[in-house]
Amino acid sequence: MPLPNISISQTRGGLASELAVFVVKRSRDPNSMQLSRTSPDRKAVDMAYAVDFKDVSVVGLESSPVPEALAGLRANEARYFKNKYDHVFTVEPADEATSTVDWVHRILKEERGLVIGSRPLEATEFEVDGIRMAYVFYESGLSINVMYALDDGGKRAVGFKLSDGMEIPEELASTFKFARQKSKLAGTIRGSYFVIKNTY
Repeated sequence: MPLPNISISQTRGGLASELAVFVVKRSRDPNSMQLSRTSPDRKAVDMAYAVDFKDVSVVGLESSPVPEALAGLRANEARYFKNKYDHVFTVEPADEATSTVDWVHRILKEERGLVIGSRPLEATEFEVDGIRMAYVFYESGLSINVMYALDDGGKRAVGFKLSDGMEIPEELASTFKFARQKSKLAGTIRGSYFVIKNTY
């Protein structure tokens, strides 16, 4: 894995660039990031939410100890997929997306013996350009995404992103090194990944 302060996109053929944008350093200009506690697009947390990356909201993430940073990370992913694929990044509460959460957790367990201790808050799953994407956002501030090419021989990997201000989860600390990148949406996000070897 890359060392700190080295972009993961510089290794393994730029794999991490397809895991979406890792990071964003909070801008010193307070006007550069709008953040709200509510959203007109989601009146209750039991509804799907099309993530707005222009007016960042913590809706659905309020129980996290780093809700603003996690909201910025989520918005950062939404901006990436909108700009690159014209895909609207829409999340659901984790208990409404159990098949997605279970799929991600199965890959973690079978590939690396990993069990995430934090509670999943939200998840989403979609397909772009022949790639199955899945995201789970956790209460701790952790985000995990799976990039799984539908064609044999395509890129398949799991990416980890840590919200600004959170500690590295114990279950990841001894195994993964995290690189840093910056963005105006979410502060500094640390990212790492591993390549999926089996079929799911």
